[in-house]
Amino acid sequence: MSGSAAARTASGASPRGRSGGAHTERLTKVHGSGPMAVRALDDVSAVFPAGRFTAIMGPSGAGKSTLLHCAAGLEDATSGRVFVGDEELGTLSDRRLTRLRRERIGFVFQAFNLLPALTAHDNIVLPVTLAGRAPDTAWFDTVVRVLRLGDRLGDRLAHRPAELSGGQRQRVALARALVTRPDIVFADEPTGNLDSRSGAEVPALLRGAVDDLGQTVAMVTHDPAAAAHADAVVFLADGRIADVMDAPTEGRVLDRMREPGGRP
Repeated sequence: MSGSAAARTASGASPRGRSGGAHTERLTKVHGSGPMAVRALDDVSAVFPAGRFTAIMGPSGAGKSTLLHCAAGLEDATSGRVFVGDEELGTLSDRRLTRLRRERIGFVFQAFNLLPALTAHDNIVLPVTLAGRAPDTAWFDTVVRVLRLGDRLGDRLAHRPAELSGGQRQRVALARALVTRPDIVFADEPTGNLDSRSGAEVPALLRGAVDDLGQTVAMVTHDPAAAAHADAVVFLADGRIADVMDAPTEGRVLDRMREPGGRP
């Protein structure tokens, strides 16, 4: 797909009436002003359909992380609209937006962002604790099983992040993102700080969260092998959607990246 693909969304399906998932409408983000202004996103309409795994790729500076941060409500857009489910983020007060981010959005960072003083277990349930609720024990156990935390960590759920490997820390971060049963999980280069073995496991775990838990995932990555776990890949270039690939394979993604402007 090419040519008019820049005007397309990340899915042919309409987000209207969907429960879960997220989408953006004509999203523009400009950093700075005057002659120094940088247009990080330029009229981007993207859909992250409920129950599906979408990868986001593109050259450095294409706007990948900016799109993710705006879609997650971590950055304000200059213009355009962002929806999580049927809720438009731009219409929410700061208090309601904070609550929505805590309860309906999961975010996985490259640097894990775990609290060093808390155990793995307490890091996982932190969003629920902050909301003043008790964790859903059955759901917690399900998340731990799907992410293989029980098999891999065992009693290490009682250990602090400094006592865990990078791969184990990212599993804890993934579990924390899933513990609230969010509408969508956004993952920003989740394999960036991991060795090759652990890095290969994370996209497979996200795939498992979609298949086994019915989760919705949008992931920024530079890795064709990671993108091959997704249902679709959105390619950005110069702040616009340049292409959309359904049913990606590592080979097809590599071929697309070799095209002009395609390499991260």
